[in-house]
Amino acid sequence: MDSRNVQAGADAGHGISFNEAFRVWLRVACLSFGGPAGQIAVMHRILVEEKKWISEGRFLHALNYCMLLPGPEAQQLATYVGWLMHRTAGGLMAGGLFILPGIIAIMALSYVYAAFGNVSFVEALFFGLKAAVLAIVVEAVVRVGKRALKNRIMIALAAIAFVAIFFFAVPFPIIIIAAGLIGYAGARSGRAEFAPTGHGHGGSGAAIDSMLGEAVPEHVKPNTARTIRVGALWLALWLVPVIVLLLALGQDNVFSQIALFFSKMSLVTFGGAYAVLAYVAQQAVEHYHWLKPHEMLDGLGMAETTPGPLIMVLQFVGFMAAYRDPSGLSPMLAATLGGLLATWVTFTPCFLWIFVGAPYIERLRGNTGLAGALSAITAAVVGVILNLSIWFALHTLFRETVPVHAFALNFDMPVLTSVDIPALVLSIAAATAIFRFKLGMLTVLGASCAAGVVLRLAGVI
Repeated sequence: MDSRNVQAGADAGHGISFNEAFRVWLRVACLSFGGPAGQIAVMHRILVEEKKWISEGRFLHALNYCMLLPGPEAQQLATYVGWLMHRTAGGLMAGGLFILPGIIAIMALSYVYAAFGNVSFVEALFFGLKAAVLAIVVEAVVRVGKRALKNRIMIALAAIAFVAIFFFAVPFPIIIIAAGLIGYAGARSGRAEFAPTGHGHGGSGAAIDSMLGEAVPEHVKPNTARTIRVGALWLALWLVPVIVLLLALGQDNVFSQIALFFSKMSLVTFGGAYAVLAYVAQQAVEHYHWLKPHEMLDGLGMAETTPGPLIMVLQFVGFMAAYRDPSGLSPMLAATLGGLLATWVTFTPCFLWIFVGAPYIERLRGNTGLAGALSAITAAVVGVILNLSIWFALHTLFRETVPVHAFALNFDMPVLTSVDIPALVLSIAAATAIFRFKLGMLTVLGASCAAGVVLRLAGVI
């Protein structure tokens, strides 16, 4: 493919209409179950393998950057790719649609929860879904691992990353920084094992194999004046509402507390939602008294079984906080505003990180040292995704786990006698459908949901 044609395609939207992109991103959003592992798997399958919008190497480069940021990496990855394809409007569409189904689903379940005190029927509806999601998450580990772990050094990095985060609770940023330093040093020393992972054969293969190609579209090139304007705009969108609420209502008002607390959370959610939810639960329950302990677990269950990032549970926390302290408004109206406020201050910074930082990350794609660092980070990310997969399996297949704190160990061990037989059977069936019979994701998800409802009606669960 002629490089001039690639560049022309990049500048003209790559031959992909905005309407077509909207439909694809909506599809991605509606299938974004299973936490970051499942969500990244969905995006990879649709964008890289099915639509061939973006090459394997460019996808992983974007993913590595998003893994370094605070906030939900899958939503930021969608924003990044949407921005690459259709400028700022594409980033807004992709990132916005990614969280829209979750916003709607969590809000609807929050209404039911506040009005009736439980969502048992909804939980039954999603029981089968969790089994299918587990199979999808496992498939994500296999798919990404096959492409990223091309040699023994990368396999060792993935294994070390998994052991460090799962058994020793080593902070995610430390794992990523260590992997990056190892990769950088390895690439600078000329070790072939740290060459970037690509898609296709050779350097030209990536350009031919994807609509975006490897060219740099004009809007992707860094510009200092543009960076300042974009940064100022998104900082204002994020912080002005917080400042206005603090000045108008004072620090003791529930809306001010929601705005301030979740703004802080948006800065420290490194390593995904699991890394910060324990702190959120402690503060929401013990400090602010917004929820009771079992209510926080119910909210987490909602977020785990609905589309969108797991961090969407923060919307439920904001909803219940304002519902309990409506500040003169009707409880449901206050709760709606509280939930939307928590969502706004949580996700607005995600667009800031992408629109400001991505142009500079794209410019560094050809840097040998950076390429080696990101290749090593990709390998470590496989170990992190495996950790998330096992965490999800523990909480899907077992009713009880026991925390282990001995020497430097810090992990949850399943209670084998608490295995959930119906969940295990459904998970095996879903995995068989995906790996053996190659059934589509929607088919497996739908069948699993139906199976969960049948089991509840039969009194099995």
